[in-house]
Amino acid sequence: MDANPDHRPRRRARSLAGQLFLLQVVIVAAVVAGGAVLAYLFTTGRAEDAARRQVTAVARSVADAPTVREAALLPDPSARLQPYAEQVRQDTGVDFVTVMAPDGIRWTHRDPAQIGRPFLGHTEQALAGRVFTETYTGTLGPSVRVVAPVLDGGRVVGLVSAGITVQSISTQLRGPLAALGGVALGALLLGGAATYLANARLRRHTHGMGAAELSHLYDYHQATLHSVREGLVLLDRTGRVVLCNDAARELLGLTGQLDGVPVRSLGLPPSLVRALGSAEPVRDELHLTTERVVVLNTSTVGPGLGTVVTLRDHTELQGLAGELDSVRGFAEALGAQAHEAANRLHAVVSLIELGRHREAVEFATAELELAQQLTDRVVAAVAEPVLAALLLGKAAQAAERGVELTLTEDSRIDDGVLPPGLTPRDLVTVLGNLVDNAVDAAIENAAARAPEVTVTARVDGPELVLRVADSGPGIDPDAAAAVFGRGWTTKAADGGRGLGLALVQQTARRNGGTVQVGRSDGAVLTVRLPLQREASR
Repeated sequence: MDANPDHRPRRRARSLAGQLFLLQVVIVAAVVAGGAVLAYLFTTGRAEDAARRQVTAVARSVADAPTVREAALLPDPSARLQPYAEQVRQDTGVDFVTVMAPDGIRWTHRDPAQIGRPFLGHTEQALAGRVFTETYTGTLGPSVRVVAPVLDGGRVVGLVSAGITVQSISTQLRGPLAALGGVALGALLLGGAATYLANARLRRHTHGMGAAELSHLYDYHQATLHSVREGLVLLDRTGRVVLCNDAARELLGLTGQLDGVPVRSLGLPPSLVRALGSAEPVRDELHLTTERVVVLNTSTVGPGLGTVVTLRDHTELQGLAGELDSVRGFAEALGAQAHEAANRLHAVVSLIELGRHREAVEFATAELELAQQLTDRVVAAVAEPVLAALLLGKAAQAAERGVELTLTEDSRIDDGVLPPGLTPRDLVTVLGNLVDNAVDAAIENAAARAPEVTVTARVDGPELVLRVADSGPGIDPDAAAAVFGRGWTTKAADGGRGLGLALVQQTARRNGGTVQVGRSDGAVLTVRLPLQREASR
C-alpha cells in the first residue's frame, strides 16, 4: 500500500509540469495577442488624447492637494485618503484614482481588497519627479493612466495614478471590449483550473500545511537554531556555509554575511579548517580559535548533501582542568614531601637515639636550609600569591622528577602590580604550561646534561615578563611557529597532549600579549603581557 502512493505522485508531477508549462504559454500568448489586436483596431488616437488630458488634470490636482501631502506623512494614510480618492473619482468621472507609497504599495483603490498590494504599472519617471502617461493593463483592465508625484519640499512622499479604462474612453468600443472581457474570462478560468491543480500538487509536497503554517514553521526553525547555546554550522557539499547560528558566530569569532562563503575564507585556524573539510565524521575533537577552546563534532547530511557541524565552548572547562591539574600536582608534591620529611625525621630521631646529637642537629639544619632556600627566594621575589604558590608547587613537582627548578636573581613582582584584567587563571595557564613543557624537555635530555629549568618572573616597564628556559634539546628554528599549533608535541601522540603551548599563545593573545621562542642551551620561551592594557583604552 505504501509503494503506490509514493509512485503515483511522481508520475503525476512529471505530467503536470509539462501540461502546466504549455497551459501558461497558451494563456499568456492569447491574452497578449487579443489585447494587442483589439487595442490596435478600436483605440483611436483622439480618444486616448482626450482621456490623457482628463486623467492628467485629475492626477495633478490630487497630487498637489495639501490633504494628500499631509496624509502621505501619516502612519495610516489609507484611512484618510481612501474616502477622498473615491470622492474625487466619482466627481471627475475617471475610472480610478489610486494613491500609493513611493515603493508602489497602494493606499487607495476602487476595490478595497487591493489596498496594500503592489501597484500594477510603471513608476520610475514619477519617482524622478516627472508626470507621465501610459496605457497599461491593471486590476480594472486596460486603461489610459497618468502617474504624478506627491512632493513635499522636493522629496517624493507618494504617487497618484488616475486613469480611464479603454472601455470607458468611447462607447463605440463596447463590443470589442466585451470580446476582450470574454477572452480575459476564459484565461481566468483556465488559470484558475491550472492554479487549482498546482495548489493540489503543492499541498501534497507541503504535507497539507498552508502558507501561514509554513511561515510559522520557518520562524520556529530560525528561532530554535539561533537560540540554542551550542554552535551550529551547516555546510553544503562544496564546503560553503549554508547556515551559521549566533552561538557559532560567537565561538568562532565570525561577523558579517556568511551564507555561501567557503570555510577556507573564514580565517579559521588550519586544524579546524581541515577538520571541517574532512570526509570522515569528527567526534568530540578539541580545537583552538583565537580566544576559545571548542569541542567539534561533524556528521554528513544524506548522501553527499553536506555537513552538520556542532560546536561547544570548552574554554572555561579547559581552564578549570588546568587549575585542577595544578592542584593535583600540588597535592602529590605535598604528599611526596611529607613522605620525605618523615624519612628525614626518622633519621634525626635515630641519630639522637644513638647519642649522635651534634650530627642530628647538623643534618636537620642542613635539610631545613635546603628546603627553605627556594621558598624564601620565591616569597621574597614574587609578592603575587598565585604566581608564588604556582612556582613552589611546580618546584616540588620538578624535584620529585629529578629536575632542579630555580628562580633567577632578577625576578621580582611587587604586590598590586598586576591589573584586574589579568586573572589568576590566565597566570596558571601561561606559567604552568610553560614549566610543565620545560620539565618534560629537561627530562628528555637528561642523558646529555643535568635536567634544569630556570624561571624568570619580573616586571619590565609596562609589561609582565614570564620566561622559562630548560636544559632540553631545544626547539628547531624551522619549527618555532608550529609549536603553538594544536596537537604539536615531541612525545607519542595521545588525546591529552599538544594543547599546552597552544593554550599559552591563546591566553597571551587574549590579554594583548605575545609569546616568543628562543634558544640558549635549550629552549627559551618568553611571554610578555601588558600591565596597562585597561588604562590605555
